[in-house]
Amino acid sequence: MEKDIKRDIYDSLSPADYRYWDADVAAYLSENAYTKYKLAVELALVKALAKHKICSPSIVKEVARACAQITTAEVYEEEGRIKHDIRALVNCIRRKVSDKAKPYVHMTATSQDIIDTANAARFRDVTQKVLIPSLVELEKTLVKIAMSEAETVQVGRTHGQHAVPVTFGFTVSSYVSRLGQSILALHDLSEGLRGKFAGAVGAYNASSLFFSDPEGFETDVLSEVGLKASEQSSQVTPNEPMVRLLAEISIACGIMANLADDMRHLQRTELAEIGEEFEAAQVGSSTMPQKRNPINFENAKSLWKTIAPRITVAFMDQISEHQRDLTNSASSRTYGETVLYAVSIAKRLSRTMSKIKVDKKSVGANLSRNLGLIAAEPLYIMLAALGHPDAHEKVRELTLSAQRTNTPLEAVALSDKELEPYIKKMSAEQKKVLAKPSRYTGVAAKKASNVARRWKKKLSL
Repeated sequence: MEKDIKRDIYDSLSPADYRYWDADVAAYLSENAYTKYKLAVELALVKALAKHKICSPSIVKEVARACAQITTAEVYEEEGRIKHDIRALVNCIRRKVSDKAKPYVHMTATSQDIIDTANAARFRDVTQKVLIPSLVELEKTLVKIAMSEAETVQVGRTHGQHAVPVTFGFTVSSYVSRLGQSILALHDLSEGLRGKFAGAVGAYNASSLFFSDPEGFETDVLSEVGLKASEQSSQVTPNEPMVRLLAEISIACGIMANLADDMRHLQRTELAEIGEEFEAAQVGSSTMPQKRNPINFENAKSLWKTIAPRITVAFMDQISEHQRDLTNSASSRTYGETVLYAVSIAKRLSRTMSKIKVDKKSVGANLSRNLGLIAAEPLYIMLAALGHPDAHEKVRELTLSAQRTNTPLEAVALSDKELEPYIKKMSAEQKKVLAKPSRYTGVAAKKASNVARRWKKKLSL
């Protein structure tokens, strides 16, 4: 490996480095952070050796001091010389300790004991300390909107067409529920990541030379970094816990992309039901000065399109020939980018959703623009309940007449002689729904409030 040279950040090849870099994520998933986690595992090994009286507590202190001094740059320099990353790390530690301490550095360990354990610890930590808190902030914003807009009647849309009324709070509460479930799943799945200290093929060959209970020794090593052991490993830990975590991250990003898509469409000029806050100097288009593009929502969907296909790589990494091959070595190094992009989406949407404005005038105009045709469903159901033999077909014909004559559906229905006896049987409340379809919202407002309150309590928002 060639010695790294200083370079301008804008010479970087990945947008993860020059555009979406995040200090919070870097604290766990950068190469510097990865070095620290691997050093923590090497130190955990020596601590466990001391616990079992294999080495003295003074050796632990010596190795701890050495680990605190090692930089990623020197490890890479050593790797360039010997062409092995973990042995390079071990050599760097050994150079900084006495001859008395050297035998205990990496004692009984294989590279994947260090790598897999470090990865489990850092992906657990970044999920619980960065990703989940970012999602919780977005969830908090969505809960607030769902509660404040629970009564704001909005036309529901299916297949891009006007359906029946809901409320904007109800629309948002769907995402409160979906994202909340994903947050809980992410916590559980991150807790399920496992380490290993089982040696070159997972059978504890090396550690069994020194310990009558090598699995107990593994437990002692892993407890130093807060992990449990896989039930069984080869040279590597089974990849399924990591795949499940990455799959749930992809699911969470899909939920956020769906939210972003809905909000983006509601900002269309023809709909204009919500507006994304635009900064005073912000430019929407290089040639059309009037444009106010929904760039944050579009960015969220764009990053999701990057994340979604990557889960295929993780699934392919499940396969490792016999006790170990290197076909996941390069590919697994890209997992951190999925977390980075997920955090970027969550943080951006949290900022954006906290500043959206609901244009209630436009919401009302869109609700009433279609000649009251959204009353077609309650009209058909009421007619059927009152005994009309073919209510659905009758109301379908009425809607066509309303559209053809540009007449409100209520007026068309009231002027239809065939419907006269049925309409007379309707209650006053039923007639009000026909006259004012915006009343036909079911329990949308109640549902929005209840869902928001439930998740506010469940996540202690």
